[in-house]
Formats: sequence, structure tokens, C-alpha cells
Amino acid sequence: MFSRFLNKKSLSVSALAFLPQLSLADGLDSGNSAWILTATALVLFMTLPGLALFYGGLVRSKNVLSILMQCFSITCLASLLWLVVGYSLAFSEGNSFIGGLDNIMLAKVMEGSLSGDMPETVFVMFQMTFAIITPALIIGGFAERIRFSAVMIFSALWILAVYVPVTHWVWGGGWLGQMGLLDFAGGTVVHITAGVAALVAALVLGPRQGFGHTPLPPHNLTMTFTGAGMLWVGWFGFNAGSALASNGDAGMAMLVTHLSAATGCLTWSLIEWKRFGKPSALGAVTGMVAGLGTITPASGYVGPAGAVVIGLVAGIVCFYCTLAIKQKFKIDDSLDVFPVHGVGGILGTFMAGIFASSELGLFSGQGLAEGVAIADQLKVQVIGILATFAYTAVVSYILFKIVNMMVGLRVSAEEETQGLDITCHNEVGYDL
Repeated sequence: MFSRFLNKKSLSVSALAFLPQLSLADGLDSGNSAWILTATALVLFMTLPGLALFYGGLVRSKNVLSILMQCFSITCLASLLWLVVGYSLAFSEGNSFIGGLDNIMLAKVMEGSLSGDMPETVFVMFQMTFAIITPALIIGGFAERIRFSAVMIFSALWILAVYVPVTHWVWGGGWLGQMGLLDFAGGTVVHITAGVAALVAALVLGPRQGFGHTPLPPHNLTMTFTGAGMLWVGWFGFNAGSALASNGDAGMAMLVTHLSAATGCLTWSLIEWKRFGKPSALGAVTGMVAGLGTITPASGYVGPAGAVVIGLVAGIVCFYCTLAIKQKFKIDDSLDVFPVHGVGGILGTFMAGIFASSELGLFSGQGLAEGVAIADQLKVQVIGILATFAYTAVVSYILFKIVNMMVGLRVSAEEETQGLDITCHNEVGYDL
């Protein structure tokens, strides 16, 4: 990830792979360190409580605790996996596909060791929060019908088999980074991987009882709105924090993130208003998240006008993809993970190759690498999108099949009717 900022003009990732373990002589920047400490807290805030409340409000009341429990448990699980081997495989020197095992249990991460100009402990923790939220996003694809044991086993395997390798490909000195893929804060690493895995989950598990025939409305949109606001605020840490510095890159990333979110929200609302006669609260927050997810890979490369276009495209395309997934293809991606995060990640990664150019007048970004034309950059972006999509789909499918053989994926029809709060956790969300 460091290469996105060490050499802004070249936009090369080749310098990144060996950056952790710099000596104290290179100097600690307290301002940058303080900002990334803050950004780390903001990204964790996105999952707990942001995503937990956002998703929790979208399910039926009999399943709200199951969503909250899954978010909390995945946070704990991902944190320990990152400590044991995840960080080492993602960011240690290895090959083009995966990092090495030199940093198991963070053996080389000391109080005084630096990554760039900040303590390596801060970088480890910042990246850990990304490893936490990515598998947490996936639970929206199988909400209200999966065993808790299956969630935990799948999440552990998926982090190691999908998230960690793709992180190394893009940010850890791997082959996509070496090609010059533009992914500032996680279009491929976070949103495409999570969105595709959620789509695979929905296909493998099948729809919820009553899907397509019985209304399955959110039980608490107030909770969802609260979580959405937390996501919006936390996303500034997600994107602006990915500058790994308190500088103009971070400031621009924050600005374009906000503009894309606002545009996505209004675009989705206007489409609903025209199509259905009234704009919905659920549509407004969904459009906002679509704008946030779509700007993520481009946030460090584009300018304000380009961000508005990205948010506009996100609102339009993600809206119609959401309708198509449920109504045309009859896929019960329960909380719209693929049409919002997956499609948004694809759009944003692609458009980063366009709006990063400094030759678009008002819509110009910070510039492509020297000698690289938009068409050349788009080829790299498409390769990154296709490789991430295909790898995630195949591995996620295999992992779901393995977990199904181990513990079974889906609860019984009777348990699903009763609700996962009681059947999986012996508790209820509301006792009124």
C-alpha cells in the first residue's frame, strides 16, 4: 500500500514490498502517525458499530442479534488471524502471489520498528481493520439462514485463502501492484472480493423462505440510518487514511469520498422518486454506500469533479443492478452486497483508470504514470477486476462446499422460521 504515496507520479507498487522494518534512523513523523492512529479507529468504527447496526436494521427482528454477533465475532477472529499469519502473508517479502512467513505472530514488529515514517504497529493495526470489515461485509449475502459455526469457519478460511493473497497482489508487492493497478483503498481488495463472495454465498445457500413471494422488510430503518451515518464518517478513515500521511493526498481523498457519497445518495433517491413516486429512506442510505464503495479505489487519484461523476454512475448502475439481482435473476443476496459493493468496486476500479488522468480538464485527477495513456491503464484495471473476480468466485465456492461438508451451511426450515437469534444464540433482540 505504501507505493501509492511514496511515488505519486509513478503510481508504482514495486517500492512497497520491502518497506516494513525500516530503521528508526529514517525518522518518525508524529503528525502522520497521529492521523493513521485516528484513521484506524475510524475504520474499526465502520464495522463496530457501523456495519453491525446498518445490517442489523435491515433484517427481521428475529435475526438482529445474529447479525450483531457475526460482526463482533468476525472482528475478533480476523484480528487474531492477522496477528498469527495474515499480516506476514500479506505484507512480508515473498513472491508475486503471496508473502512470506518471516513475520508470523508479528515476530519482527517491535515498539521501535517503523513502516515508512510511522510505527509499524500502527500500520499493522490499520491494515487489520481492513481485514476485519471485508469478511464482515459478506454476511449480508447469507443473512437470516446460515449457521453461526459455518460463518466462523468460512470467514477464517476466506481471510487466509482470498483476502490475504489479493491484498498481497495489490498492496504487498504482488503481481497486480507490479503491473501498476490503481486501487487506492480497496476496490479490488475489499469491495470486489466481498461482493463476489456474497454473490456466491447467495447462490450456494439458496434464497430465504418466502423470498419472492412474501415481503421480507427491514425491521428497524432507524437502526440502519444510524449505522449508515457511522459508515459515512468512518469511511474518511478508510479512504483518507490510505494516504498513510496527513497531507494533501489525504485531504483530497476525504473530499472526493464525501462528494461521491452525497452524489450517490441523491442519484438513487431521484431514480426512486421518478420510478416509484416517492424516495425511500432505505434507498437514500443504499445510494450513499454505493457512492462510498465506488469511490474507494479511485479516491487517491481523482479530483472533485471526477468524484461527482463516479458517484452519479454508482447511484444509477448499482440501483438497476440491485433490481436485476432480485427481480430478474431471483438471487437472494439478502442485503445487496454484490450489487452495491461488488458492482461498485468494479465500477470504481475501472473509472480510476479514466479520472486519474491529468488531461481531462475540469475532470482531471492527479495524473497517470509517466508515458501511460488512459487506454493502457484501463487494460491493467480490467485485468485486476477480472482476476480478482474469478479468483474470489472459485475459491469462495470451494470454501462454502468444504464448510458445508464440515458443519452444514444452512439452518433447518424450522430454525429459520423461528429465527437465528433463538436457534443459534438462545437470545432475543427485543423483549417488549
